[in-house]
Amino acid sequence: MARLKLEHVTKRYEDVTAVDDMNLDIDDGEFVCLVGPSGCGKSTTMEMVAGLTTPSGGTVTIGDRDVTNLPPKDRGVAMVFQNIALFPHMDVYDNISFGLRLRDYPREEIDRRVEHAADIVQLEGMLDRMPDEMSGGQRQRVAIARAIVREPDVFLMDEPLANLDAKLRVHMRTELQRLHKELDTTIIYVTHDQAEAMTMADRIAVLDAGKLQQIDPPLVCYNEPANLFVAGFIGSPSMNFVDGTVTESGLESEYFDLEFDHAAFQGVGVGDAVTIGVRPEDVYPASEAASLASGSRPIEVITDVLEPMGDEIFTYLLMGEGETSMAQEAATNDQLLMSIDPNTDITEDQEMDVVLDRRNVHLFDAASGQALTHGIVSPPDADGAAGSPAETDD
Repeated sequence: MARLKLEHVTKRYEDVTAVDDMNLDIDDGEFVCLVGPSGCGKSTTMEMVAGLTTPSGGTVTIGDRDVTNLPPKDRGVAMVFQNIALFPHMDVYDNISFGLRLRDYPREEIDRRVEHAADIVQLEGMLDRMPDEMSGGQRQRVAIARAIVREPDVFLMDEPLANLDAKLRVHMRTELQRLHKELDTTIIYVTHDQAEAMTMADRIAVLDAGKLQQIDPPLVCYNEPANLFVAGFIGSPSMNFVDGTVTESGLESEYFDLEFDHAAFQGVGVGDAVTIGVRPEDVYPASEAASLASGSRPIEVITDVLEPMGDEIFTYLLMGEGETSMAQEAATNDQLLMSIDPNTDITEDQEMDVVLDRRNVHLFDAASGQALTHGIVSPPDADGAAGSPAETDD
């Protein structure tokens, strides 16, 4: 195991900055996922840790060693790639042991490490098989075992499950968590799949345009996103966003108003332009308002598209009133997405009222995108009573 630190690491390619002043501090034995859209710099960051790419600036430290300019073989890292890249003419044993044989390890030590790695990834009895005789998941386990036998300080995994089918990816996520628990080693995992990051990582590092946006445990990134980008990227389906303005009585948008005491929240002032964020699971039919401790006033909507998902129904809601057609509303993206119970009696093109759970309404600065507050219910007062919920009728 080893602690990994990136201090002010930058990578430039002529006029393109792929990674910009990256600072990461990853503890011994920690499982950290680097997530973000294509081109955000996550793979470049991993390549600089591995030694495949030299930083334009900054330092990379593994354990107590500055490895910024060391070749990959001297860094104590092992990589598992999206492309499994097994030798098709070698059996499983030879694929796993290839790197050890190149380094002239004694045969007894090679046998010990290969058997130990095969046991960890459940490849017992398969060491004499050829790659074309194995399933995709089994071949991926061979690639992981090939990394394990090196007994590295840090495992680097670059989208290792991307080429597997959906069911196998779920299974392999569980296998990787078991692997981490058994090896108790530092793992850096690159993915664009937030489900992988949310389910496996101790912490998630969210990147965009080469910059680190937030690094926190998965639920902190989900419930307390640092900015609009993190709020929109983490969570599937994405958070709803509506532009608004802070008023004396709360918030005002084109489609609805929300009551809250702006004075109770630092950095929120009357006249400020904000973006209101609310997740689909925090939008409720008005008939359920009584079950909420702090529901908003009813918002008039028309149901547009229903997406049954088995355990929930994603319901797209068009906001606005008057003669504006639903097509116009959809074209301008003025809609809310609501997640509801699959047994709810609801149809398309239905007029209805919905409410928002004000405890989970997020506010972001419209200019900078930085989070202002998570929840617009006033903190408890001196007597321990929470701020009064908004009324649900006029």
